[in-house]
Amino acid sequence: MTGLGAGMAGLSGLCPARADAPVSHGKEVTSTPQMQDAQLRYPFHGVHQQGVVTPRPASGMLVAFDVLARDRESLDRLFRTLNERIAFLTQGGAVPTRDPRYPPPDSGTLGPVVPPDGLTMTLAVGDSFFDERFGLTNLRPRHLQRMEGFPNDALDADRCHGDLAIQICANTLDTAYHALRDIIKNTPGLLVVRWKQEGTVPLLPPSPGAVDGSARNFLGFRDGSANPSGDDQALMNELVWVGSSHGEPAWASGGTYLAARIIRNFVERWDRTPLQEQEAIFGRRKMSGSPLAGGSEQDLPDYATDPDGDVTPLDAHIRLANPRTAATEKSRILRRPFNYSNGVERNGQLDMGLLFLCFQADLEAGFISVQRRLDGEPLEEYIKPVGGGYFFVLPGVRDENDYLGRSLLAAAV
Repeated sequence: MTGLGAGMAGLSGLCPARADAPVSHGKEVTSTPQMQDAQLRYPFHGVHQQGVVTPRPASGMLVAFDVLARDRESLDRLFRTLNERIAFLTQGGAVPTRDPRYPPPDSGTLGPVVPPDGLTMTLAVGDSFFDERFGLTNLRPRHLQRMEGFPNDALDADRCHGDLAIQICANTLDTAYHALRDIIKNTPGLLVVRWKQEGTVPLLPPSPGAVDGSARNFLGFRDGSANPSGDDQALMNELVWVGSSHGEPAWASGGTYLAARIIRNFVERWDRTPLQEQEAIFGRRKMSGSPLAGGSEQDLPDYATDPDGDVTPLDAHIRLANPRTAATEKSRILRRPFNYSNGVERNGQLDMGLLFLCFQADLEAGFISVQRRLDGEPLEEYIKPVGGGYFFVLPGVRDENDYLGRSLLAAAV
């Protein structure tokens, strides 16, 4: 496991396009994107939201917001507005015309017809959402909490937490930016951006006959090896989707927990580190992604025959993150990370790293347990988590009579 810290309403006017894409392509949840299709769209309605088991595209961002709504009525209006806009944006369609004496209904950055472009928008709520403002305190998801710093963290308060978050993923960042501006435009007095972080995944040409590998992070290693398959519904119900067996409030069924971390990579120092040391730190071969014992990226490391860490060091990242024991089976997480680059620091060093995103049905058993095992790992010399937060992804919108957040607000009546 590589993760650097466990590291609507009406849909009229849709673009003519190919049939809806399947919700999950298995390992493609974290594979290397190999094509872009501006007419690619994923279904909006379903038990679960898009953007979790949906194949990861080339671009993504997480945007955290503070909610300005002051009462339950305005909160309901916020959710209905978000539902309407997300439904339109993810399905695509013609931009309506308006009297030019008024502001245009759309930024126009994608032209008169908005293409779906593989866009997914995943709405989640943070711990602070369940304070006293809306009378929802007793409906807080069981494991939702404020993200506290781990020993190696240097968290910037301006890049942490939030009442609400939207993961926006698409083939291109232009589509993601367009979607974000649309949300801001349509929620005045209801939302304000707290922080955002965007990133990308390397695009590679198809390799006929080759096994699709995971994309590489900015340390040069494949990120997403041994990710649980999004095609395995039973496994997703166990590890990712909240259901009746997880002890959560009834309204939360069909949701999932999102752990987000902005993890700075000290790439200058890393690039001067011997390859042998890099591979020992991760527990994988850099070029092939295979375990140190050899084989392919998809081969599983055999720790039972290596009890003393002669092949894979006991403190290797993949061994700590996933020891492959019966006791740690429930701590597996579904990773969906993106590489980011934010420019240059005042000391001349590159500000680059990983927007680490992962999903799990149990935040304590998932990311938090994994991160605790990683505390003190050798990789910490080369990385520094600087932001992020924990959020609960709301259940999906089942049909046209449903909307994002409805089950939560209905439970509060």
